Amino acid sequence: MKTIGLIGGLSWESTSVYYSYINRTIQKHLGGIHSAKSLVYSFDFEEIAKLQREGEWELATEKMVAAAKVLENGGADLIIICTNTMHLMANEVQRAINVPLIHIVDCVVEDIKEKKLTKVGLLGTRFTMEQPFYKELLTSKGIDVIIPEEQERQKVHDVIFGELCKGIIEPTSREDYISIINKLVERGAEGIILGCTEIPLLIHQSDIEIPLIDTTFIHATKVAELALK
Repeated sequence: MKTIGLIGGLSWESTSVYYSYINRTIQKHLGGIHSAKSLVYSFDFEEIAKLQREGEWELATEKMVAAAKVLENGGADLIIICTNTMHLMANEVQRAINVPLIHIVDCVVEDIKEKKLTKVGLLGTRFTMEQPFYKELLTSKGIDVIIPEEQERQKVHDVIFGELCKGIIEPTSREDYISIINKLVERGAEGIILGCTEIPLLIHQSDIEIPLIDTTFIHATKVAELALK
């Protein structure tokens, strides 16, 4: 079994879910009381969130690269970034290390192709929804991506940082998200990417009729399966 390195704490709420999914996947495949060999580098998320707010992406990249190197030096054979937004610097991180970085969008594309979807809605932080790094990877694979309107994007973003990253689940926020999702469906979305690893804490498949692409589950499960190959 390979050792998985997790760059987490972005936020720890979703990192804990990653850890659970990874270990449950290993146990499912191996049985008994097997669990994953893993290392976790957990950031103080406020430090990273501050850099995001201030647009200090170069410094944030340096910190992500440093974290990846710590994991590699500690014995990680595979590395994942346990968040969507910080894949903004995934290429820089991969170039700085000698072990594979399992990119979340590659896993998402695979899932979307399996579901035979061609047009999807994307929810996430404003950075993920508005910057090109995420959408361009999807469109390069022939997947059409739509995002909410500006005020709706702000609402999605505010709930992530003001509630979900703190473990707060508000029924009214779930209603707001469902309303935003329904508008994306009206615009032709065949599926919805939960493009922030905290959103699955709030929105579940039972809440909507079209397929959800749960990036946390997809990413964690994929890396666990790769660790067994």
